[in-house]
Amino acid sequence: MTYHCGTSARITTSRSGDARLEALRRHFEREAIDRAVHYGRTIRVAPYTLTMPGAERCADLEPIETYVGARGWLRTRSTFGDIGQPLPIARRSGFGAACKYAAQGSAEGIIAIGRPAITLDNDAYRDVLEFLNERAVFLTFLSQDS
Repeated sequence: MTYHCGTSARITTSRSGDARLEALRRHFEREAIDRAVHYGRTIRVAPYTLTMPGAERCADLEPIETYVGARGWLRTRSTFGDIGQPLPIARRSGFGAACKYAAQGSAEGIIAIGRPAITLDNDAYRDVLEFLNERAVFLTFLSQDS
């Protein structure tokens, strides 16, 4: 799947924008969880990391596994990631694969360590949230203050 969303040459961030986007992310997450619970489904999340394969990726996956288990969710067997300097989110094949996997019904959400693993550009981040929400998929973070 190719994830298409607008890209911005300039990174746009602001504290008030960050807070509004975090509220939107939480709203979309709650809607998706409520929908799954209404239909009697266990919440499944697909991990996404922005790390090198091997020990570094395992170091990210371990706390994700703990967090997911503590919430009573299931972590999917499939995990997704990208390596190196982060490309714009719309050009990351690992994130695109995670989106496709979840949108096909294999997971209700995608989980990452924190927002920096996705993007710090508010416009691109809003596009990601809306893209996922349109497919009944939520994005969540291990660190909820990200």
